[in-house]
Amino acid sequence: MRIVIVGGGWSGCAAAISARKAGAEVTLLERTDMLLGTGLVGGIMRNNGRFTATEEMIAMGGGQIFETIEANLRHKNVSFPGHEHADLYDIGKVPGAVRARLAKEGVEVVLQARVSKVELDGKKLVAATTDRGETYRGDGFVDATGTAGPMNNCAKYGNGCAMCMLRCPSFGGRVSLAGLAGVPEIDGKKTDGSVGAMSGSCKLYKESLSGEIARELNEKGVAVIPIPQGLVEDHLGIKCCQQYALKEFRDNVVLLDTGHAKLMTPFFPLEKLSRVPGFENARYEDPYAGGKGNSMRFFNMAPRDDALRVVGADNLFCAGEKAGLLVGHTEAIVTGVLAGRNAVLALAGREPIVLPTDLCVGDAIAFVREEMKTEAGLGKKYTFSGSVLFERMKKLGLYSTDERSIRERVEKTGLAGIFSKPL
Repeated sequence: MRIVIVGGGWSGCAAAISARKAGAEVTLLERTDMLLGTGLVGGIMRNNGRFTATEEMIAMGGGQIFETIEANLRHKNVSFPGHEHADLYDIGKVPGAVRARLAKEGVEVVLQARVSKVELDGKKLVAATTDRGETYRGDGFVDATGTAGPMNNCAKYGNGCAMCMLRCPSFGGRVSLAGLAGVPEIDGKKTDGSVGAMSGSCKLYKESLSGEIARELNEKGVAVIPIPQGLVEDHLGIKCCQQYALKEFRDNVVLLDTGHAKLMTPFFPLEKLSRVPGFENARYEDPYAGGKGNSMRFFNMAPRDDALRVVGADNLFCAGEKAGLLVGHTEAIVTGVLAGRNAVLALAGREPIVLPTDLCVGDAIAFVREEMKTEAGLGKKYTFSGSVLFERMKKLGLYSTDERSIRERVEKTGLAGIFSKPL
């Protein structure tokens, strides 16, 4: 059987490996000329409850992407405001390492393949066609197209195109596979009730910062610089990453070393930033207009069940932000692994996996689906690393950094190694 995955971000790459492990032939279609999407400017792993989620997936045999990331870290066990035991990966090395891992697993990767048309047989997808007229037929499909952009959403709900890593002008805007299949989709909201949410961080050239700040980043992985009175920018309410919507991220310039300097705020006017000591010559690497705004996200999410099957399409599964208001690389990888496996299981006539709520990954998938049925829930964002979901993990006793106890918990569910077993 052949699985076609549309979208080469973290969730799409994870889904591709998972479907291959299950025994399918896999084609991964990516709109741009690079894999990983927002992962190209990300870099934070294992902070807070993401540690638990990572170890659960490794114990279930779905750790291939995590292994690739962890072979390319710049810093381990970093603490920054509100977050502990974080790993920071090297954004320069990880994309190539992931591409090599996909090749090793036997995944066919097609770049600059923007899907803009689908062929349906009733409620079943049969084929996806790109802007270039190339048609890819499949037995099952995974929608990993994400929720960021395109430009008209950034213009209507944000501060205009900030020239981010998604590069809509060059490769065309994001197109939703579920939307093309006629599935009614869902938009997330900001805390004030308006539609969408802004990406929560930028990237500065480390070389444009003072030598002292650059040295601190290289040595410690983190630098926290107080913002002088009168220069503070409050963007806490608009950012999609609510785990970083703490006053410390408003009152300080918080930087993380991912190769460049990851600035933990949606945007910061350059004329103000240049007046903060050490940032006199600061320059944005992503988005280029990081002094004005950032990409807008959480549009066109797919209705789905807890197996990540899209409601309204018989052979379509979804992963990453497409699967709901789950924020972050770890969250995308978790849903990708599950969607890839379940797409193959469904075609084989076997019951798709629903992860038990005894595990933090299963509880998150079920909890977010329920929360998105409410107006209040649509205004929140959910991540293992903070805010609503992390507090829930702690309350339910699901948060742990004890690898042995996490493995034992997985073993009790009977799912140990499940994602690495061929059908």
